[in-house]
Amino acid sequence: MLKAQEKLIAMPGTVYYISGSIQMDNNYIPENEAGFWQWIFGKRVTSVVISNSGPEDGFVGIAAPSPARILPIDLANFGGEILCQPDAFLCSVNDVRVSSRVDQRPRNLEVGAELILKQKLEGQGLAFLLGCGSVVQKILAPGEVFIVDAACIIAMTSSINFQLKYSSPMRRVVFRGDNQLMATLSGPGVVFIQSLPFRRLSQRIARAAATPSLRDNPKFFMQIALLFFLAYVMIVSSLILTDV
Repeated sequence: MLKAQEKLIAMPGTVYYISGSIQMDNNYIPENEAGFWQWIFGKRVTSVVISNSGPEDGFVGIAAPSPARILPIDLANFGGEILCQPDAFLCSVNDVRVSSRVDQRPRNLEVGAELILKQKLEGQGLAFLLGCGSVVQKILAPGEVFIVDAACIIAMTSSINFQLKYSSPMRRVVFRGDNQLMATLSGPGVVFIQSLPFRRLSQRIARAAATPSLRDNPKFFMQIALLFFLAYVMIVSSLILTDV
């Protein structure tokens, strides 16, 4: 429900229905400090601004763009500030400022835009975030350490110390193994985590919809490369033995 003169900011493609007194515009948000970097990494740089200009209350229907749970977050209960992944933000009501910040730490530059671009939500309003699978809210005491898959973090308070590290050998990183990056979080603060990030869910759906040969044998290309390498070794060995 939107009262008179209230404003709602939502991501494009999430508005399901509105009442007659509601006005909707697709605008660039000036508070988005890293809009250029979002555009470079293929992110949307505009938001839908919905306002109720009528004298009576109106209503707006917001739907998640994926099979996810919608989490209402009252920023006033979290010190007026929270950090979230760019794809986690759905919409916000009243006094909420959405800005993007680039994480300059070198260890984060190789993991993709989801960990380079974190969004900061500031204000005293209500924000709605998205989480897939089972969603857990973890409250960290001062000095408490919590280790979690970095891709499963939805949002966290800015008081948490965040460190990223590899949890597997380099060969698993090279061959795209699961759970490559683990985040070490140190309290105090609150963190929201999800069991099935949408990117991981979409990759599993894509693998299931692939051709039977690739689906049943995901190491097909590696086996072909190994076969060519062995053939090359045999040819070179035969040439050397012939010269001898």
